[in-house]
Amino acid sequence: MNRLADSQSPYLLQHAGNPVDWWPWGEEAMAEARRRDVPVLLSVGYSACHWCHVMAHESFEDEATAAYLNSHFVSVKVDREERPDVDAVYMEAVQAATGQGGWPMTVFLTPDAEPFYFGTYFPPEPRHGMPSFRQVLQGVQQAWAERRDEVTEVAGKIVRDLAGRDISYGDAQAPGEEQLGQALLGLTREYDEQRGGFGGAPKFPPSMAVEFLLRHHARTGAEGALEMARDTCERMARGGIYDQLGGGFARYSVDREWVVPHFEKMLYDNALLCRVYAHLWRATGSDLARRVALETADFMVRELRTAEGGFASALDADSDDGTGRHVEGAYYVWTPAQLTEVLGAEDAGLAAQYFGVTEEGTFEHGASVLQLPQQEGVFDAARIASVRERLLAARDGRAAPGRDDKVVAAWNGLAIAALAETGAYFERPDLVEAAVAAADLLVRLHLDEQVRLTRTSKDGRAGANAGVLEDYADVAEGFLALASVTGEGVWLDFAGFLLDHVLTRFTDATGSLYDTASDAEHLIRRPQDPTDNATPSGWSAAANALLSYAAHTGSEPHRTAAEHALGVVKALGPRVPRFVGWGLAAAEALLDGPREVAVVGPDAADAAARGLHRTALLGTAPGAVVAFGAEGSDEFPLLADRPLVGGAAAAYVCRNFTCDAPTTDPERLRAALNG
Repeated sequence: MNRLADSQSPYLLQHAGNPVDWWPWGEEAMAEARRRDVPVLLSVGYSACHWCHVMAHESFEDEATAAYLNSHFVSVKVDREERPDVDAVYMEAVQAATGQGGWPMTVFLTPDAEPFYFGTYFPPEPRHGMPSFRQVLQGVQQAWAERRDEVTEVAGKIVRDLAGRDISYGDAQAPGEEQLGQALLGLTREYDEQRGGFGGAPKFPPSMAVEFLLRHHARTGAEGALEMARDTCERMARGGIYDQLGGGFARYSVDREWVVPHFEKMLYDNALLCRVYAHLWRATGSDLARRVALETADFMVRELRTAEGGFASALDADSDDGTGRHVEGAYYVWTPAQLTEVLGAEDAGLAAQYFGVTEEGTFEHGASVLQLPQQEGVFDAARIASVRERLLAARDGRAAPGRDDKVVAAWNGLAIAALAETGAYFERPDLVEAAVAAADLLVRLHLDEQVRLTRTSKDGRAGANAGVLEDYADVAEGFLALASVTGEGVWLDFAGFLLDHVLTRFTDATGSLYDTASDAEHLIRRPQDPTDNATPSGWSAAANALLSYAAHTGSEPHRTAAEHALGVVKALGPRVPRFVGWGLAAAEALLDGPREVAVVGPDAADAAARGLHRTALLGTAPGAVVAFGAEGSDEFPLLADRPLVGGAAAAYVCRNFTCDAPTTDPERLRAALNG
C-alpha cells in the first residue's frame, strides 16, 4: 500500500500513484522493516529535480521493479525540502563514502536507520559504468540475506564516523582584517575573468559570495572586489541562466559561459539574487542591476506567490513540449522557425540577433536559450520591447512547468528581505506589501503559541515538520529587513522571539550551532553544517541575524552569540571562501560595527523624515540597521532619547558605542553611511 496520498509535499504526491509501497519518513516505517526483517530503501529528492523525475519514470513506475522493492525492502520517500535534517545526515554519509552527492539520493539503511550502501541516480539498465537499479537492489538484498554481520558492521562504523564530525568553533574569535583579506584573495584566485563567477562547469550563481564582495568594497574601497561582483552579475544577467523574457534565474548553468541553464527556478535563488542586484544598484547605480532586481522581484510575485500570500518553492525544469512528452527546458527555448511564427520574418531576424538564437541552436534539437550576447550596434528599444512582449505572450500559451506550491519558512524569509528592500529602493510599495503579506502568513500559520516555527505549509495548512535553524534565522532576517523598511517595530519583536529560540534550542554551551533543535527528532547524528551552499547555512544566517538584532537592541547575549558563531568563518573563510560567503558578509558587518541609524520625525508621514529614512536605507555600510519613527515612539530601542533637531526630522548614526552628531541633512547622512 502506497502511503503518500495524504502528504502535503508536492514531491511525495508525485509518487503517490507509484506501484511502489512507499512509506513517509518515520518510526512506523522502521518498525515495519524490523517486523519483516528487511532493509530500508531511502529515496530523497524534490519536486523540481529533473533526474528525480527520470528515475521515477524509469524505475518507480515500473511494475517489475516495484514488485521486487515491495518484496524485499521497506521503501521510504523523503522530500529534502520538507526534511532538510534527514537529507543532510544521509547526504553527509553519501559524500563521505562516494566523494560526491546529489539528487535523487538513494541510500540503503538497516531497520535502525543506519546507512550501509549509497548512491544517487541509478539507470534502469547498466550504462556508463553504472550498475542498473535492479542490479543494485539484488546486490543489497543478497548482502542482507547472506552477509548480515558484515552489513551491520559497516553501518555501525559509518554512524560512529559521522558522530565524530561535530564542529566546535564556538570558542574561536570572529575573523578580522587578515582573514577577510585572505578570503578575498582566495576568491580572486578562483575567479573566472573571461566569464564571471567562480570555478568551472556546472556554474552556480554565487549570490552570497557577491554579497561579501559588495560589503567588502563598501568597507574598504577595494575596487577588485566591486569589479568581480559587478562583472559576475552582468555576465549572469546576459546569459541563458537569466530568463530574458519573464525575469528570474534558473538554478545553475551547465556550462562555464552561463548559456544553458538547468531550467528549474527556485524561490531561494531568486530571493538571494534579487537582493544582490538591488545592493549592486545601491553601490553603483547600474541600470542593468536595477532592471534585473525589479524583473526578478516581479517574477517572484507573479509566478511564485500563492493564494495565501506566501511564496511557492519552485518551478520545474520540465514541461510538456506539445507532444505529450515532458522535456527539460521546453517552456523556455526557441528555434528560428518558432520566432518567425510569432514575429514574422523581419522581427524574427532581429530577435535572433538580439537574443543569440542560431540555426544550430545552443541547447538541444536546434533550439536556443535566449541570451543577451555582447555585440556591436544599437537596437531600437521600442522595437525590442515589442518583440519581447509578443514572445512572452506566445510563451504564455505553452504548457507551463509544474509549480511546487509548498511554502518553506526559510525561503520565504529570504524573499521577504529581498522584496522589502527592493520595494523601498525603487519606490515600489506593491513589493513591500507583498513582503508584508508573506510575513503575515508566516506569523499566522507557521508560528505556534511558543513562537516555534513549522517548516512548511501548503494551501493554507501548516505541515507537520518542525523548523530547523535556517528557518529561524532566515525568517528573522526577513523580519529585520521588514522592520527597517516599514518602521513597524513588531517585526523586530518577532525576530527577537525567533532568535531567542536560536540561543536556547540550537546553540550548545560552547557557542556552536546545530541545524536541529535540542528537542527535535533524534537521527543517527545531529546535523551541523556551517557551509553556505544553495542557501545560507543556518549557522551563518543565524550569525547575521543575531548581529543585526543586537545592533537594534543593544543585546549583549545576541552579539556575543553572533561573534562566537563567526568563529567558524575565521577557520573556513581563508580556505573555502566560495562556501562561506554569507558568513563572510556577516563578518564584514561586524568589522564595520555594524552602524546603527535612527531616523525621527514629527510623524511618520513627514516628508523630510521619509527622505532621511530612504537615504539611510540606501547607505552601503555593511549590515547597517535602520529604525524609523516619530519622536518619542517606543517602536524601536534605537529611537529612545532621539529628539528632533530644531523641530525638524533628524538622523542619528552610531557604531561601537560612539555616535555622530545628529543631522537633518540627507547629504551628510549619505556621507556617514557610504564608506
